[in-house]
Amino acid sequence: MNHVISFLETAKLARKQVYRNLTVFPLLAPDGNTPDYRTLEQALAEKLIQITELNKEGSVPELKLKNLGKKSVLIIEGEELVGAKQNRIVNSSFFIAGKTEVVIPVSCVEQRRWTYRSGSFASGKRMMHASLRRMHQEDVNYSLNTGRGYRSDQCRIWNDIADKMERMEVHSPTAAMADVYERYEDPLSEFLKNFQLIDWQVGAVFAIDGRVIGLEAFGCHDTFKRFFDKLVKSYALDALDGRDTSGKASVPPDDARRFIASAAKSNGENHPSLGLGKKVTFESRTASGSALVEGGRVLHLSAFRKEKMNNKSRVGFRRSSHRRSLR
Repeated sequence: MNHVISFLETAKLARKQVYRNLTVFPLLAPDGNTPDYRTLEQALAEKLIQITELNKEGSVPELKLKNLGKKSVLIIEGEELVGAKQNRIVNSSFFIAGKTEVVIPVSCVEQRRWTYRSGSFASGKRMMHASLRRMHQEDVNYSLNTGRGYRSDQCRIWNDIADKMERMEVHSPTAAMADVYERYEDPLSEFLKNFQLIDWQVGAVFAIDGRVIGLEAFGCHDTFKRFFDKLVKSYALDALDGRDTSGKASVPPDDARRFIASAAKSNGENHPSLGLGKKVTFESRTASGSALVEGGRVLHLSAFRKEKMNNKSRVGFRRSSHRRSLR
């Protein structure tokens, strides 16, 4: 946890950027490092990684990953993989060494398809919308802290996507998260045009409807730049689903600073990762999150404002998490 605290205490906020009901506070930190790894999207584009179903029959919560290259690959929680028997997202951030084969834990974001569209997966170039990532991270952290590994609550994910489709009036034959993004591609692009990367930016604090929602950060400027579009769109999709998409709700910088300070004061637990490094889960009175730490550096960190538990939380998680395959 010391590396996470140091990272958060070193980072500084820059001037906020606002478009409609979404506010972004750039998070700056000195870096100067060139990543010695590839991101998942880079590795897939260069055909240096192969991700397939676990076997011919497939297993919803697991995929087979082969890193064919010499460099390690950084995979970020919530990244979408499309193809094979159904679209998935990755359950946590992992750092996979070169020339390695592993089974990675995933969750389904396309409920009504279980037929092959391709032999292997490609990058969806999207992440789960932020509100769902908050719930998903909460469930995975709970699973880790109770010794169950990197498991999610699959039913909770399907329910959230179905609810979002209903609210945003999206029809999808396979109940695919991707169809929500595609339906709102034009307004999401408008959001993206109104936010800019700045020098030394390694992350951002995001607020919707005047309320700080989450924090996203990476150890390298170059890595954050590669995830900037995906992250903005993941929060913008929730902003479009917000209370007031036309106004500019004021968010004082001190609100963002207090959120960062709360995350830095969290109690943390270390967990073994599937690849290199370790996973750190942390929780304070108002924030919870996780970080991937390797060799004394924070590769990825995300934290979300804690919400009150609802009826779909812990009981549903314990009931569904033991199942190996949900279709």
